[in-house]
Amino acid sequence: MHVFLDRASDTNAHFLPVSHWAETHADETLNPRDAALRACDKVHLHRLVTHAGLQTPYTLTLPPYATHPDLQPLDLQLLGSYFILKPAHGGGSQGVILNACTLDDIQRARQAFPADAYLLQTTITPAELGKQPAWFRVLYCCGAIFLCWWHPKTHVYLRVSAEEVKSYHLQSLYPITASLASICRLDLFSTEIALTAEHSFVVVDYVNDPIDLRLKSLAVDGVPDEIVRQITEALALRAANQAESNIEDQLTVKYFE
Repeated sequence: MHVFLDRASDTNAHFLPVSHWAETHADETLNPRDAALRACDKVHLHRLVTHAGLQTPYTLTLPPYATHPDLQPLDLQLLGSYFILKPAHGGGSQGVILNACTLDDIQRARQAFPADAYLLQTTITPAELGKQPAWFRVLYCCGAIFLCWWHPKTHVYLRVSAEEVKSYHLQSLYPITASLASICRLDLFSTEIALTAEHSFVVVDYVNDPIDLRLKSLAVDGVPDEIVRQITEALALRAANQAESNIEDQLTVKYFE
């Protein structure tokens, strides 16, 4: 096997043996399991992202309820009138509370997932650009970066055009995403980045893996078909390059023999 990408074991443990087998039998594993496990811990990733100098919402982290049921004193005023609660693990908005405002809200959320740490984050209000919120879902695949408008309420994708990148000064989305790639060490992921009225790019949801690749032509909130096609082409090219590299290595060995 030249290249392996696991897009199943996170929701179906029956695929875990395949993933473990590929670790030692595939020539290359994309989104290797150890990196994927690190990236799915939002508390750990928050530390890495802020250490790298990327801007994030103001964040407080709390230990699991199971080990620390009693809250230490918290200054909730720093989070604003309403704030967001996120468990450190999980995807698809599972366990996320968007309009928390009290200590009781925090404790109820922690008790819902008692083994998990939590993040408390300020709510980010995006700027308006061209009558739409400046909220972006950016997809990364093997060095290629794809920018999309992504409505935080409807979750509808629209590809950001080259003209929009230039006219709205969105070029910073590229190095921010590249920095996230170096932090998480994943080959395929997405991230959410908002642009505020003060023209600050804030990384709201650091790394999503695995990513949703439903086609926009088949689902209202799917990824634009052209981007999915380009992602599959990038993955196929990665596999082809790996196969070619293997052939060259074999020829070199035979030559020196």
